[in-house]
Amino acid sequence: MVVTHKIDLPTEEELTVQEVNLSGPALKAGAFHLGKYCEFQNNEFMLCCEELQDPRKCIKEGKAVTNCALEFFRKVKKSCHEEFTQYANCLDKSSQDCAMKPCRKTQGVFDKCMLDNMQIERPHYGYFCRARIHDSERPAPPKKEKVVYPDATPGLPDDYPRTPAKYGSRFIFLE
Repeated sequence: MVVTHKIDLPTEEELTVQEVNLSGPALKAGAFHLGKYCEFQNNEFMLCCEELQDPRKCIKEGKAVTNCALEFFRKVKKSCHEEFTQYANCLDKSSQDCAMKPCRKTQGVFDKCMLDNMQIERPHYGYFCRARIHDSERPAPPKKEKVVYPDATPGLPDDYPRTPAKYGSRFIFLE
């Protein structure tokens, strides 16, 4: 996208938002429950980006996603801090690529805590891949008008004299 003087860019104040200041293993440890907890906000943001094709128009929805993530991790800290920390440390230290397989026991303890204290069940593995309908309160963007081109040059009239081709037809098999 080329930026010219005609394009309005958001101000620094509009873009400034508190960040989710967590490490990669901690984000991976809470990812499934976070996705379930903030599902509506994530879907709203992705729908906005897909429909409007302009990230500047989806800043409000992006801030809602970040605020939801901050709220989620604050609740986790209040209710399941110990279990979450153990699971994140296990992911961090058990393998080079934060593999989940060596940490299934600590994952089970964390999942049970999340279910008991926050009533969030860990979604099954393909949950976020399923197609679903998102009911948004935002008005749908206006549909683009279909471009209608005038018809091409009209063909010859049926009674126009047709002379045989000078060097024969290309359709030898039809002759």
